[in-house]
Amino acid sequence: MENNTSNEEFLEQKGKSKWKQWIKRFGIGGIIFFTVKGIITSSLIYFLGKNFWTVISKYFSTIFE
Repeated sequence: MENNTSNEEFLEQKGKSKWKQWIKRFGIGGIIFFTVKGIITSSLIYFLGKNFWTVISKYFSTIFE
């Protein structure tokens, strides 16, 4: 009975330590950096893609006039 309890506790601690491992590996600065980088990249893709279709549609409308 005690073995089952200790195994469950071990698995819970192992899961928590994995999260702590990532924090140790990248650090708080790394997590903030990658979060900001992801937000900036997503914004650029959205706004440049939105502008891209406007430019393309104007280009084709002037060709076929």
